[in-house]
Parts: sequence; C-alpha cells; structure tokens
Amino acid sequence: MPINPKKHEMPTQAAEVRAHNFKEVALGYEMKTAVDEAARCLNCKNKPCVQGCPVNISIPEFIGCIKKEDFQGAYDVITKSSSLPAVCGRVCPQETQCESKCTLGVKFEPVGIGRLERFVADWHNAQEDVAVTVPEPNGHKVAVVGSGPSGLTCAGDLAKKGYKVSVFEALHTAGGVLVYGIPEFRLPKSIVAKEVEGLKKLGVDIETNVVIGKTLTIDELFGMGYEAVFVGSGAGLPNFMGIPGEALKGVYSANEFLTRSNLMKAYESDPDTPIMKGGNVAVVGGGNVAMDAARTALRLGAEHVYIVYRRSLKELPARKEEVEHAMEEGIDFRLLNNPVEILGYSNPDDPRDPKNGFVTGMKCIKMELGEPDAKGRRRPVPIEGSEFVLDVDTVIMAIGTSPNPLIKNTTKGLEVNAHGGIIVNEDGLTSRTGVYAGGDAVTGAATVISAMGAGKVAAKAIDEYLSAKN
Repeated sequence: MPINPKKHEMPTQAAEVRAHNFKEVALGYEMKTAVDEAARCLNCKNKPCVQGCPVNISIPEFIGCIKKEDFQGAYDVITKSSSLPAVCGRVCPQETQCESKCTLGVKFEPVGIGRLERFVADWHNAQEDVAVTVPEPNGHKVAVVGSGPSGLTCAGDLAKKGYKVSVFEALHTAGGVLVYGIPEFRLPKSIVAKEVEGLKKLGVDIETNVVIGKTLTIDELFGMGYEAVFVGSGAGLPNFMGIPGEALKGVYSANEFLTRSNLMKAYESDPDTPIMKGGNVAVVGGGNVAMDAARTALRLGAEHVYIVYRRSLKELPARKEEVEHAMEEGIDFRLLNNPVEILGYSNPDDPRDPKNGFVTGMKCIKMELGEPDAKGRRRPVPIEGSEFVLDVDTVIMAIGTSPNPLIKNTTKGLEVNAHGGIIVNEDGLTSRTGVYAGGDAVTGAATVISAMGAGKVAAKAIDEYLSAKN
C-alpha cells in the first residue's frame, strides 16, 4: 500500500467558535485515524526520531504498538521515558524535535508523532483507574523544589526507584507553568491534575503554598533529613522593555496576565482576581507565550488584539501551529514594529479623575532587518521618522522571563550566571554538594520537554549519588 504523503489532519474547533470559549482547540485523533497515521512510520533501523526527543522515548516501538492496536503497550513504552505523555503530546514542539528527524519527512510530511503520543495518553486516561505498583522504599529522601515539568519528571523517576520524594510548590496548585502559564484551550488543567495524581499514587508528596527561600530554605531541607535537593523552580521573573509608560494601569507581564486567567480563573463572570477585559489589546513579543496571551485576551472579550513583534514572520519563534491558530482566530500581526512608549490618560487639573494613569495607546516605530546578530538572526533596525500610535487599552509584555533570585539569595555557595540561571554540570549538579537543578531555573524560559529532559538527567545523577552513599 502506498504511503500517504501527508500526516492526518488534527481535527479542531472552528475558529469562529473557539475564539469565544476556553475549550481545547485541538480535538485529538480518533482510533482509526491514529492507526492509519501510525502505518506511515517506516520503522527506520537508525531511529533518528529518538535522537530528536529530549527524553529519548522509543518512538518507533510505541508507534508499532499503535499499528497493532495495542494502545496499552504503546502507553507502557512511552511512560518508560516520559512522566507526562498527555502534556507532551499537546505542547511539545515536535516539529523542531522528533518530527524534524523523521526519515519520512525527507520526501513527505513526517509522521505525526506528537499527535500519536497524545492519542495514546488520552486513550489511557479514558480507561478505568489502574492500580499502581508502588516500588519498595529504598530508605532515601529527596526534596524537589517546584512542580513544573522538570520537577514532576525528576520526582517521578526517583519515586519509581523507591525514593521518598517530597515536591514543594510555591503556588496553591501543583503543575507549575503547566497550570499558570499555558491556557486551558491548549492544555486542559484536568490533564495536568491527572498526571500529578499519578505521581501521588507512586508515593510522591506534593506540598503546596511552600516558598523555598522564604517558608523554608534549602539548608533547612537538608536539616529535615532530605539527602539531595532538585531545584526546578522555573523562570517566573518577567522581563520588561524599560520604555516610558510601563507602570501605567493596564500594562501586564504575560506571566501575570496568564496566571490571573489560567490559575485564578479571571475569565469567570465574577472572579476573585481583577483583569482587564474588552477594548483593544497589544501583546509585545513573538513566542508561544505571546500567542497564549493574545488568544486569551481575545477569549476574555477583547475587541481587537495585536501581536507586535520587531522581526518578520520568518523569525517568529512561536510554534507554527500556534501562529496559524492565532491568525485563524483573527489576531492582528503587526510585524517589523517595536514599541517605544506606552501612552496614558492624564488630567492634571483633577488628579482624582479615575481615568488618570490608564493606558490609552502605544507608540511604535517601524523596523527593517539589518545584518545578522550573534545568533545569526538579522538584527531589527528602526526606520527613522516611522513612528505611529496603536489605539489600545491594555498592553501585555511577553518578551521573556528570568529565574527568580530568591533561592540563590538564600542558599550559600549556589553559583548563578549573569542571567540568574543556576550553574550546573552535565549531570545537573550545582556548586553545592547534593543540590541539583534543571529546567528554566537553569536555562531561562525554554520548552516543557527540555525541562523534562533536565529532570531525567538530574534524577539519574541523584540516584547514582545516593546509591554510592550506601
């Protein structure tokens, strides 16, 4: 039978419908579609797709199980390497990782590896709860700081080896960036909760509302009997441009805006936390977070949403799928533009005027691409005299985040780089004996799967370290 040159389409909600609700956009493969897509796999001898996966899932093996309709077998293969398959199947940039290495992709479209992973995970989660075999305790205790993808992965891998693991989360809900940063329409919170529940069944303790560096320090964790600590605290400190007007009412970091919506449910009719709704919204930035913020603003009732990005569509760092979905939903992309000032309403004759201090617009300047910078990307250069004003009521800055300095400032001997990232070796070991780190706390904002990969590396190193102490 000839191979279908195109991967099977992912069914989605219609753009005109989904732009007004928070239900998941992508609907997932049906069983027949998944089996047909799996049949496109060439089962290559060298398995280049595995080399493109940061957690080294045995991709041809799990796809082979789907071909035989052995979906439980496929799930078992995936979970040997990944603790969060339903998450990865939804938010990982497969197009630049496993699928970019797919041999079939040399001539045709690559196999839809991510879509198949999601199908398998969703199939498993739809089954009746299966009893989990809790490993025999090995007598060692490990603390994990942060319940994001790196922390959950590290905790899961260690728990499977018999370690008593406690995860300390600063917020009131476990999941880290998976719950506060990624909108419901891309990653339903029930999916994350299911994955967290699976870790609890393995014996992992999840302690919420514990801010390491404030509630407890890393030194105090060692004093409580923990023999190793993994720091997966993420990169929750937002970056701003440093332009005039950023202190005006109606200017948010994407971190704050998405947390208010995703975790604190500001989208409800009578929310406990306030958020700007309606009007015109400008989102500054071009990554996945910018797409998430823009599409969230639209669903919260914005009349018009702009993406303002200083480079062209070719350089836009967000996933192609997310950009396409945003465009289909009516997000207005203002490319090769850069903000220079945020404008606000001011009535000097009446300082009590309630409109004082609110955003009224954003002054931008047009850009053109010049010579490549140190990373090889053409540097954006302002075009003199091209300033213009966007009529907006809300501005959301989505230009990246940095690691919070709290843990560094409360942990003696913990070395960080110029960007605040914790310095580690190839095993995730920091400058402190017994303290490991990974994910965004080390690299700055990056992908979910790369953070998971760092959690796996550190878990292996912690196991070797503590096993050698026996």
